[in-house]
Amino acid sequence: MLRWLIIGSAAVLIAVGGCLVHSSLRCDRVSAQGREPNQPFDVYWSDRPLGELSRPAIKICKSTGVMTVFDGDEAVKSYRVISGAAAGDKEKEGDRRTPEGVFRVVVRNPESKYVLSLGLDYPNAEDAQRGLKAGLIDPRQHDAIITAINRCQQPPWNTRLGGEIMIHGAKGDRPGTLGCVAMDDNAIRELYPRIPLGAVVEIFP
Repeated sequence: MLRWLIIGSAAVLIAVGGCLVHSSLRCDRVSAQGREPNQPFDVYWSDRPLGELSRPAIKICKSTGVMTVFDGDEAVKSYRVISGAAAGDKEKEGDRRTPEGVFRVVVRNPESKYVLSLGLDYPNAEDAQRGLKAGLIDPRQHDAIITAINRCQQPPWNTRLGGEIMIHGAKGDRPGTLGCVAMDDNAIRELYPRIPLGAVVEIFP
């Protein structure tokens, strides 16, 4: 008999008798930690539940549709996600783009219409400077954004720069979002309790 033995992400056929069967044996981590092609950070696919994190952080790659949760410098678990339907860095309200750069979680919404939501501090200081220079916001709005960022609070989301950029559920089969990052419902349910206010979220093109 022959049997498939799953080792890491490889399947190995072993002799056990006279027929072919699939073993129920599977690894908790189904892909070794490391970077995949065109991936700016480590990917770690895992069937294990996301455990407690002492230094939680998130990295998202828009082009590959991958989010990895880190505990400090260690990649802990990766998820499939979708981002804005339009390519490029977010510039203004309604452009259907997901912002790129380094952000922090400043809102946790347990009653989101998209299952659960983690809100990011977009627009951040860099966006405020860009918006002021481009005439999208005035000095008062610029200063309000900077004050909120310095206090790790939600910046104004009602300016021409846009806002309310969330990591949330309800990914479904959509090809893209209006600018948020969406994941499967069970994935956001697993992620949400582990990500506190102030956690860093880095978004890559």
